[in-house]
Amino acid sequence: MITTGTTGNCEWPDGEGRTATGAWVADNLAEGEHVTGAARLRGGWTSEMRRLAVTGPAGERTLVLRSFVKPFFVRHAPGLLTREADVLRLLAPTDVPAASFVAVDATAEHCAHPSLLMSLLPGEVRVDDDEDAGRRARLLADQLLRIHRVPVTGATRPRAYQAWTSAARVTPPSGTLRPGLWRRAVDVIRQAPPVHRGCFLHRDLHPGNVLFTGTGDDLRISGVVDWVETSWGPADLDVAHCSSALALLYGAPAGMRFADLYATAGGTLADDPSAHLYWRLLDALAFTPDAEKVAGPWRELGRTDLTPDLLTDRLEDYVQALFDRYA
Repeated sequence: MITTGTTGNCEWPDGEGRTATGAWVADNLAEGEHVTGAARLRGGWTSEMRRLAVTGPAGERTLVLRSFVKPFFVRHAPGLLTREADVLRLLAPTDVPAASFVAVDATAEHCAHPSLLMSLLPGEVRVDDDEDAGRRARLLADQLLRIHRVPVTGATRPRAYQAWTSAARVTPPSGTLRPGLWRRAVDVIRQAPPVHRGCFLHRDLHPGNVLFTGTGDDLRISGVVDWVETSWGPADLDVAHCSSALALLYGAPAGMRFADLYATAGGTLADDPSAHLYWRLLDALAFTPDAEKVAGPWRELGRTDLTPDLLTDRLEDYVQALFDRYA
């Protein structure tokens, strides 16, 4: 998950602006351009994000440098960053508001860390529990549908989706008062995946990966970020992931409403309630046993109310609501 928003001016990490990474960035700028400043972007936990101010003969522009520094993501960077670079190129001619690709060094051949250079999108991440939360959810549903309709060819079709949990890997929250609920949920995802029609998936769309501008009637989505997990699979899976995030951020009812918002926007989900339940639980159970592990970036953005106990309660309430509606 990557979110954005500045924390103020800062220097490049480990002197990178003067060494390998800085030299690589400079090599990928237009003639006469140079970096005049770098600022950390807050909220991401898979990678370090920096906003780079660039000046040159044509004027000023702003780029974003994404660098994988954690060992796990460094190991997987060749696949993740190469995929994101390919997706940004694919989305360039579409109406999906994604960053423009500039350069990628997925194996850290030239940089201190595996890195991707791209344009800066306008707007900011908004996860506040305010009067615009409902409007943002409707815009998310409409945006997700447009992502699902991105045309691909045999050459540009992304990899098949990967499940982020399995029946063998699920651990219920410690101290749960509803162990039977978790056993029942695990039994659902123990089954074979339902037959489904595939489409282009963002695979990690949620409020932390979407930028907004304006308020009220002028509220708009200005950017969608973090395309490293882009996949091919059922629309239900993308809807499920955004639903889980909304349930954690705002409560189970918000998570339950999102599928209806997607359908109202014109999206098509599984006709069989049991199939829909499978995809929703497959995503929700990936947040166990520690739902609060995703809350760090949200807290950086002001949601200090998201305590571990609150998130665990919301996740359990959401899982129960899924059974109440779809079982």
